[in-house]
Amino acid sequence: MTNVRIRGIYTTALTERFRESFDVVQASPPIRRRFDAEFPTTEYDAAVSTTDDRQGVGISGTPTAVEAVADDLAGTGIDAFRWPDPAPRGAIFDGVVADELGGGAVVALGEREGYLPYGRIDRRIHEGDRVRVQVHEPAPPWADHRPRLGSERQVFGGVVSLSRGVDSVTASGDEATRTELARTTEMLPTDVPDDWGVRWEYAAGDAGLDAMDDALSLAAERAESLDDELADAPDSPENVDRGELPQQLADPEATTWCWFGRESRFGLDADRRGATTTMPGHHRVKAAHESASAAVDFVEDLQAGFGGLGDSDDEFPTGAALRQFGPSEGERIEISHGKPDGRCFSLGRGEVTACTPDEGKVTVERPMSGGGTYDALGVDREAGDVAVTKFREGRWWYPTAYRSDAGETKGTYVNVCTPVELFPDAARYVDLHVDVVKFPDGRVERVDDDELDEAVAAGHISEELAEKARSVAGGVTRALE
Repeated sequence: MTNVRIRGIYTTALTERFRESFDVVQASPPIRRRFDAEFPTTEYDAAVSTTDDRQGVGISGTPTAVEAVADDLAGTGIDAFRWPDPAPRGAIFDGVVADELGGGAVVALGEREGYLPYGRIDRRIHEGDRVRVQVHEPAPPWADHRPRLGSERQVFGGVVSLSRGVDSVTASGDEATRTELARTTEMLPTDVPDDWGVRWEYAAGDAGLDAMDDALSLAAERAESLDDELADAPDSPENVDRGELPQQLADPEATTWCWFGRESRFGLDADRRGATTTMPGHHRVKAAHESASAAVDFVEDLQAGFGGLGDSDDEFPTGAALRQFGPSEGERIEISHGKPDGRCFSLGRGEVTACTPDEGKVTVERPMSGGGTYDALGVDREAGDVAVTKFREGRWWYPTAYRSDAGETKGTYVNVCTPVELFPDAARYVDLHVDVVKFPDGRVERVDDDELDEAVAAGHISEELAEKARSVAGGVTRALE
């Protein structure tokens, strides 16, 4: 069985979901209490962690384990997406400094760029310099930050990690724990590879001697394998022909990112409901804001004492969720436009001019700058134009009407997308390419079916999701005609 460690707001649901197919390890005390079970404190094959924005999870570990976990997560709902990362955790690149920022440098890695803090390299670097770096903290493709890099070579783990060129034993936890773990290292049968230092992670405090030695042995094997993989590499990227850079030298791990849409979050609710009291929309609300997590936990703890809460047939409390954790009239929100290949763009920020939480409706107005034409409409975009966008929570489409400064209609663009989610600072969805436009003269046209077909062929959109998009586009077209 594959060992999986889980962290973040999706932990209970995924623990319940994974228990038949994987061995969940290194469980936190709340999870052990919730499941009334003992989970082994052994090293993981794959680590699943909620992303900082709570929109999905990242999976890092052995390629086989990561693929198996990602395959499972892809089944949480029709609007679940997955993307393998071309800059996975642990990967080593010979890259080129593309830009210098205040606290670090942007390094070109090939398909992605990374961020190298100046404190993570032992020399001054400038634009155009060649550097050898390792991905220490990967980043989702939709995030507004780059993967974090370092020049120090590491092997990552949940019980123990190794760092090359560090002649020491360190540990997480308090002073007594650190001292005890450092002493324990000398008692273990496994020898630490030459030129590698040991860091015992938090999970080591609960691990027995056998589990610690197994974890150290596995880390040592990975360190030696990484050394062997780099043995034939040039001593320095300066010895590589500039035309051959950037290039990847080693990929000991894989990283895959999974985005959960609104339907997928409800699917995870159903998984969680098999283990504990779960309100309708549990994960949808928790994804809105950090404070929402505490509110949801309080409601569920309170209701658990009164016989439970959250039948699977109950409706998501849209009004309550949006009143507490949604945009409000007069505020400004961003239109967060996700793409099926994992990227995410901002279509700009606008003012919420109308909001009816009980119906899940929000109207956003944005002033438009001059220049160019509106997509598919072919109408000139002029200074003073206004875009009026109407969102509804859970709807598979939304319209944007363009009008001139004088109030004249310039057309309407209807975007077909995964179910819209309205968060305090953004409206989020993933664009499904096919759209419908209504011209100023009343003509209606469906566009970009070819882009949807190409996305299916590229593996970015499932055939099931594509058929849903086509069906939605057809319904919108008929309604506008």
